[in-house]
Amino acid sequence: MAPRCDDGGSVTTEMVIVMPLILTLVLLLAQAALYIHATHIAQTTASHALAATRVHNGTTASGHREADRVLDQLGRGPLRDTRISVDRGADRADVRVLGTASSVLPFVRLPVRARAVGPTEEFRPEVNRP
Repeated sequence: MAPRCDDGGSVTTEMVIVMPLILTLVLLLAQAALYIHATHIAQTTASHALAATRVHNGTTASGHREADRVLDQLGRGPLRDTRISVDRGADRADVRVLGTASSVLPFVRLPVRARAVGPTEEFRPEVNRP
């Protein structure tokens, strides 16, 4: 009679080690997806706010309004604690969007930053040439 090899419980031991690793990997992928989505929302918000700020007769208030409108349309879920800074000078406009990505993993706070800068539009009447 051959000696009997008892493998009882080996699958349970393997699952105790492997399952937390698999679940952690899935949560890391979900966190990365949320961070990338929040970054896209911040960049889109900055671009639209810049477009509203830099036009002829544009103001910082119109940039803030446009940023709020875009954030409301895209959803504020993935991008939290949003702070918007809009500056308009004589020759350029600058918009910064700061926030944090929503967290899937405990104790993880990933900062999100986006910036859009461009020249301001200026009306120059055509000069009549002889």
